[in-house]
Amino acid sequence: MNDTVIIDIGREAFITILKVGGPILFVGLIIGLVVSIFQTITSIQEQTLTFIPKIFGIFTALLLMLPFMIHQILALGNSMFDRLIALGFS
Repeated sequence: MNDTVIIDIGREAFITILKVGGPILFVGLIIGLVVSIFQTITSIQEQTLTFIPKIFGIFTALLLMLPFMIHQILALGNSMFDRLIALGFS
């Protein structure tokens, strides 16, 4: 196993992390931004106002994205196991 293979494995894992976690973080970011703009416009200074919309939004995004996320994680796992078999670790 040389440096190129290790870098390739790390790159593939990092891309999978971005694919799996990115959409959920993006939904939280957008909801937080919308609630923040709403608070600024209406002069509401309640600190806990963002929690309920974020919980519902992230939960909904998680339910919608779960099949895609599972597929990405399984594809990474299969790729790692294929590499192990190719290197002779069986």
